[in-house]
Amino acid sequence: MRLPESKSRAGGIGVSPAPFSATSSSIAAEKVRTDPDTLARRGSPRLRLGIAFVFIFGVALLPRGLDGFYAVPAALLALFWVLCRAPFGYALRRMLVMETFILGIGLLSLFRPGAAPVFLSALVKSNLCILALVMLTWTTPFQEILQVLRTLRLPSVMLTTVALMCRYLPVLSEETRRMQRARASRTFNRRRRFAWVNLGTITGQLFIRSVERAERIYLAMCARGWK
Repeated sequence: MRLPESKSRAGGIGVSPAPFSATSSSIAAEKVRTDPDTLARRGSPRLRLGIAFVFIFGVALLPRGLDGFYAVPAALLALFWVLCRAPFGYALRRMLVMETFILGIGLLSLFRPGAAPVFLSALVKSNLCILALVMLTWTTPFQEILQVLRTLRLPSVMLTTVALMCRYLPVLSEETRRMQRARASRTFNRRRRFAWVNLGTITGQLFIRSVERAERIYLAMCARGWK
């Protein structure tokens, strides 16, 4: 006798078991595919994480003006790219999402005299650091990163928050798509200004639902003895 398939639920809202497309709203929910045959994958997760942190720390110490020193971390990233054999599209999608925040941070440095070199150096530094983290996520699964951070005695509350955030990103992505489909089925105005208004409405409603779901999940965990 065949039993009916059960649907997973989170906070009273069902989650579709279908795989998610690689759009900007579901990039964080996409499963990281690692290749165990690459040379970069053979090292221990702690070694890869340590190299990434040292690299980011070294990039942060670079001078504010663009000079030849910036070619060194760029060459190291290019070499690591060859070793880990990461697809170009994998890094490009994530870099495009983060580029908005990078440009926003860089623009803050323009509100001072002679800020053009500082803006360019901040832009290059941010892209190098984000690209290094992208390469880290390609070679190291998220659970291994959390395990290494746990062995380093980082606060358990912080690690639990990060783990839950990664766990429920697919739920939020599916919730966003459902809200977009519901809005599109009830809207016949295709003007761009109206589309931006809809996007703001969906973002606000998604934030409210996320807070409510987080509160329900926290109460459910406390009722089961979690501290």
